Amino acid sequence: MRTIDKRLNAKLAPVLLQRAPTLTLPYDARCKSRFAATLDSGEEVGVVLPRGTVLRDGDMLVADDGGLVRVIAAAESVLRVRAADRLTLTRAAYHLGNRHTPVEVGAEELKLEADPVLEDMLKRLGAQVERVQLPFQPESGAYGGGHRHGHDETFADDYALAQRVYDEHHGHAHSHDHADGHAQWHTHKHAHGEDHARDHDCGHDHGHCDGHAHDHSHEHR
Repeated sequence: MRTIDKRLNAKLAPVLLQRAPTLTLPYDARCKSRFAATLDSGEEVGVVLPRGTVLRDGDMLVADDGGLVRVIAAAESVLRVRAADRLTLTRAAYHLGNRHTPVEVGAEELKLEADPVLEDMLKRLGAQVERVQLPFQPESGAYGGGHRHGHDETFADDYALAQRVYDEHHGHAHSHDHADGHAQWHTHKHAHGEDHARDHDCGHDHGHCDGHAHDHSHEHR
């Protein structure tokens, strides 16, 4: 069995790209660095890439015998999010980002992994949501700590907080009393003002990409 252990960064002639055997993978698999796979030709291979590697559609890989393999992003179940106005789409992106959800950002739409509760949240925000089968390539380095789904225990608190902040910024009355002991808003700065970033690995076995540095400073209000 051949082992694929390198990603090629150099540009190749189109004829070489077309002749290379292909490996079609969903997003979760493209976030893993070590796994067994089957090429579209039926050949079984082992993938052993540097930890943290995230494969994208069109990436060229090199096997231990020098052979080339081209990555194809598989079509999978995603939510395609559109809106009648940019403010609604921006609000949708804000709420998804608040939950560290991997999102593919387009000029007029967002795409995310299908999740029924997030789908309901987006519809409540006024967005147009449809389930489709499409390749999924979220923004790299734009989320961390693993992504969370709408059925997580803290979803209601997160949504209520995000909505209160939106209302506050739009001039609505806002009470600074917290609804409960654990629902607190953080501006993400330390009291001493020093920002910091925390790195996470991408490519662990459950398949979600977490590799980025992000701001976690805290200031309680």
